[in-house]
Amino acid sequence: QSLSEVGWNDNRNATTKLWRYNQHYFEDLNAVDSLKRKVWHEQLLKNWISKNSIGKGVGWDPYPTSIRIVNWIKLHLRGNKLSDASLKSLALQASWLNKQIEWHILGNHLFSNAKALIFAGLFFSSKQSEIWLKKGLKIINDELKEQVLNDGGHFELSPMYHSIFLEDLLDLINISHTYSEVIRKSDINEWKQVVKNMFIWLETMTHPDGDIAFFNDAALDIASNLDELKKYAFELGINFIPKKLNQVTHLIDSGYIRFNTDNVTGLLDVAPIGPNYLPAHGHADVLSFELSLFGQRLLVNSGTSEYGFTKVRQYERSTEAHNTVVVNNKNSSEVWSGFRVARRAYPLDLKIEELENFVNISCAHDGYKRLDEKLIHRRNWQFSKNSLVIKDYIDGSFKSAYAYFHFHPSTVLTKNNNNSWKVKMPSDNQVNLNVKIGEPFIQTGYYSPEFGKKLSSQCLVVSLKKREGSSIQILWES
Repeated sequence: QSLSEVGWNDNRNATTKLWRYNQHYFEDLNAVDSLKRKVWHEQLLKNWISKNSIGKGVGWDPYPTSIRIVNWIKLHLRGNKLSDASLKSLALQASWLNKQIEWHILGNHLFSNAKALIFAGLFFSSKQSEIWLKKGLKIINDELKEQVLNDGGHFELSPMYHSIFLEDLLDLINISHTYSEVIRKSDINEWKQVVKNMFIWLETMTHPDGDIAFFNDAALDIASNLDELKKYAFELGINFIPKKLNQVTHLIDSGYIRFNTDNVTGLLDVAPIGPNYLPAHGHADVLSFELSLFGQRLLVNSGTSEYGFTKVRQYERSTEAHNTVVVNNKNSSEVWSGFRVARRAYPLDLKIEELENFVNISCAHDGYKRLDEKLIHRRNWQFSKNSLVIKDYIDGSFKSAYAYFHFHPSTVLTKNNNNSWKVKMPSDNQVNLNVKIGEPFIQTGYYSPEFGKKLSSQCLVVSLKKREGSSIQILWES
């Protein structure tokens, strides 16, 4: 469809808002081979200015305005000079944003607003731009202390938004080089240290395939991946030696654990849903996990295909869409609307044992206590050289409890007998799955690696037994 057909601002369907936001970002201005589309970009800028009156339409929401300001300035600084009309519009956008800061949303939105004010404050030269710069710097430095945890993780606990935030910080360091001597060296040095800590966290939360784990809102091709961000940092002169990953890495402040050997990567969620005042991107996924074998994903959380207020959005945030346990057909945390959470689960009783022949990790959560005061979900992961055993148990009396295990679409489960399956992986390594306790069955599911994409997949569901729970074993050959 052409721009004349789709326009800029038809938002009758809530699911189109994310698409509209992306349309107003102008990310393609600085994409690969963007110079080949220079004439089209010039036409696009002119059309946007003529069709988007100040303050009217979704394009003037503070978040897309922030991203657009940065992209227009990047375009100009790369040598593709903006027209006088575009420069005038850019100044109006910055002035508008300065009065529309998203204090009501906070989090990554507020950081993005501040980043745009800094870009505009450096780019223009006026008393007003000095106000933008000062305001943006104060917000950035305050929010770095609030939003980046001691272990380097972004406090919304989404690897995707962590990556976006990290690139925002790299962009700020980049533009500080262009406008040298304007931003204090002490601020820049502090930003660089935060960047290094955030890289350690991202490395921990990245699968061997080079892409992020899917906890909370997460999808591929929205944020740059680890290698792309490392390359950017290197170009900025930020050199650091990546921390060698131990067999067990516990991101204490975030609440994630990585088990890592040559052939196995397990990423475990023993985290709260996110900041108490900002769970917008949180999923009901406590005690879920993802597993890669031989460099390929085997068990995956279902991902995020869309935002909005739809049944799809509700499902993708649900406990059932993750590798964990649903009790009495309820979510572990009460996710509702598009970005809301009511009563939420908190992890408890975490224990990590690194023994000679295996690693034992156990944790529980209280999310089902709202159903019955005694209901606690307890999970144990036991990693050894050639196997992983996952045991689930529910304290208290329950009507139903099901453990869900979502397999990556590239894998195929073939039944051996009633409680045993062969798992075919692209690597052709031999993998077997045995259900030791519980009643298993296979159902069709889907996996969303990107927004707007759903791939059919298989899901093993195991009904927990009262007083025994469930136990599954995954075996592989080295």
